[in-house]
This record gives sequence, structure tokens and C-alpha cells, in this order.
Amino acid sequence: MFKVFPLVLFFVFILSACGGGEENEIMDIDNPKLIAVAFFEAIYNEKDIDKAASVCAPKLARLLLHYRTSQSVAKHLFNMSFEKVTDIKPDDTGVKVRERFKEKAVVTVYIEGFYEETKKKDVKRLSLVQNSDGQWVIDEILKDPF
Repeated sequence: MFKVFPLVLFFVFILSACGGGEENEIMDIDNPKLIAVAFFEAIYNEKDIDKAASVCAPKLARLLLHYRTSQSVAKHLFNMSFEKVTDIKPDDTGVKVRERFKEKAVVTVYIEGFYEETKKKDVKRLSLVQNSDGQWVIDEILKDPF
């Protein structure tokens, strides 16, 4: 038994070291449009509020974590309920965000999905700022443009 214990402990250590690297992978993205898409992917498809909160400013992150579930966040913060999201894409109007505003960006995201077997489309706008580390974080959820 004592000969097997170090081997089991070694495998447990290796397995725990291999997992968990995915949580902050959004922070590695250097494009505000892609961060906005990854944010909504984390909420609607991955159902991971911690991952979504990892790219938010502290005040918004606390608000997301307060709701505890992705369904609550979608309902209360975005007024959107989807059972399945099929497409999330940023607005590509041809304007290069970082050339116009170096530290701040407003990203419009188009979301398509289904709720009760009915296809729904929605538009959301997010304000992103660069933090002191030069990483883009979502600072504010803007009011609906329409």
C-alpha cells in the first residue's frame, strides 16, 4: 500500500496541474471585438459566469457574480433569454477601433439563438477599456441602440 500511495499522489498532482488553464484564456485576447464575443460565449454557450467575469472591470464582475447563474445574468443584465445561442458576431463596419480610440472601445455584438423553438435576434453594446496591464476589460453594458 505504501508503494502505491506515492504513485497515486503523483498522478493526482499531474491531473490537477493539467486542468484549470482555460479559465482566464479570454484575457489572452488582444482584440476588444473578440473579447466581447468570448464574453457572450462564456455566458450563453459555456454557462461559465466566472470566465465571463474574468474580463470585466471589478464593479461589473461583482454584479455578474452576484447573479450566480448564466440564466440570471442573461435575464437581469441583458434582458435576453436564449435556450440555445447559434451565432455571436461583432459589428464589422470596417472602422478599426484601436486606430480611433487607443484606450477605449465600444463594441456592438449581434446574437442569434432560439427560445422556445422560436428564432430570436438581439443586439448588445459593450464599452471596453484597457486596464493598467494593457488588457481589454468590459467596463459597462450600454443601453440598447434601438
